[in-house]
Amino acid sequence: MTKKEKLLKRFLGQPKDFTWEELTTLLTGLGFVEEKGGKTGGSRRRFINSTGIIISLHKPHPHNNLKKYQMEQVKKLLQEQKLI
Repeated sequence: MTKKEKLLKRFLGQPKDFTWEELTTLLTGLGFVEEKGGKTGGSRRRFINSTGIIISLHKPHPHNNLKKYQMEQVKKLLQEQKLI
């Protein structure tokens, strides 16, 4: 099992300690590119793939772990688009 497969399996298990960096790595592996806002972009981040699918999230702070609802939204979108 590759690192990408292990990370995807971990993500699908919806752990409480899934970090922003892990999500970024996972989405990058699925063909998404993180688009950061300008100077005043705040914590809002967008991930876009080559087919125009957009995932828009707030980067968690002050803690680095994703909220359950964020993971559910990303999982649902990835499943609907048949990316996982």
